[in-house]
Amino acid sequence: MPDTVIRALGLGKKYVIGHKTAATRYSTLRETLAVRSLGLLRRTKGAFLGRDIVGGETHEEIWALRDASFSVCEGEVVGVIGRNGAGKSTLLKILARITEPSIGKVSIRGRVASLLEVGTGFHPELTGRENIFLNGSILGMTHVDIRQRFDEIVAFAEVEKFLDTPVKRYSSGMYVRLAFAVAAHLEPDIFIVDEVLAVGDVQFQKKCLGKMEEVASRNGRTVLFVSHQMGMITSLCQRALLLEGGQIVCDGNAPETVARYYSRDGGAPFAIDYTKFPQRVGDQFATLRQAWIEDMEGRKTGEIDIRSPFKIKMQYALDGTAPELPAPNFHIYNTQGQCAFVCSGLGSPERSGGSYEATCIVPGNLLNNDTYFIDLALTFIDSGVHVSFHERGALSVVVVDPIEETLNSPGRNGYSGVIPGVVRPQINCEVRRLS
Repeated sequence: MPDTVIRALGLGKKYVIGHKTAATRYSTLRETLAVRSLGLLRRTKGAFLGRDIVGGETHEEIWALRDASFSVCEGEVVGVIGRNGAGKSTLLKILARITEPSIGKVSIRGRVASLLEVGTGFHPELTGRENIFLNGSILGMTHVDIRQRFDEIVAFAEVEKFLDTPVKRYSSGMYVRLAFAVAAHLEPDIFIVDEVLAVGDVQFQKKCLGKMEEVASRNGRTVLFVSHQMGMITSLCQRALLLEGGQIVCDGNAPETVARYYSRDGGAPFAIDYTKFPQRVGDQFATLRQAWIEDMEGRKTGEIDIRSPFKIKMQYALDGTAPELPAPNFHIYNTQGQCAFVCSGLGSPERSGGSYEATCIVPGNLLNNDTYFIDLALTFIDSGVHVSFHERGALSVVVVDPIEETLNSPGRNGYSGVIPGVVRPQINCEVRRLS
């Protein structure tokens, strides 16, 4: 049985934030000086007592992580998933020894390399070559180790042309290439990677995933990987931790945990009314109002026969000041976080204000027998991409295969087992006899 290399017991991290009271926003000079003097006295007293120095007249305690207990064995690749603010980065910073927990304890056996932020440990005035040696030293490599791996690091990062250029002139993608290359070639016992790979291009992401797979499988190293791309989690990780509100709510195999992430709070609905939300979903250009799934007869439903087409609809409002023509988007994912397809189009021939409805018609015999989750988004594309809203996993639909009726249909041809694939279109396979 593999040895345990990470063991966390009751980890918690508390932050204290300060707020200014409304009264201090409009005050006399005398009141301002009195408040500043009192604040200075409080901070001085707190410093002597070893407390954190927090500004503001009122203080609030926030638990970024609470009662997190888990263990990781040698050679495991574990994904960490959850919404923004769930506590993922806080957990990794504790494991990487960047911050200390407020409560609980964690024991780690082996050398740890972490890649939590783009360009951590780089000096902007130094060249790429100099930063390889600087960053390698910070991560625990000796000068001899760095020299032996130098050519391999440079080749992996693909920054040969700019090796003697100060990194302050690097793009964020080049930062990631170089930082990942140094960290990956450290050959750590435990490799911790946050969502920084999202900055790189697709080809480099694949290259990094391949390197992490090599580190885990061939060398028996342990990898902790945070990502919002569920396809990466299910393809790379055997196991995943799901965090919500700073707590671990699910610890299991990656596909099941990703399914739990998408079906949180009892499952995404097949119809939702955003006008009843306390805060509007959108920005100054567009607001999401309603969304639902319906069959071709117009009945709202969350279950569709695999052979039947159906519609995904959303209603949104434009305020008339949109920068460009709006493009509504529907992103369809299966329970393993793999994207089946994206449906997108122009919502209006003009940018005038008003209410609009976008419809995506999904043909029958396209999706496989599975539960699918739908992101709702609206973007404006000019020189860049402006996203007014992007609701992840907002809707869900169950595609059902009545096997007793489809057993002898094209695609099954009498086969009763599970048919793999995100989609399952009926595509003819032509057969001819060769003379």
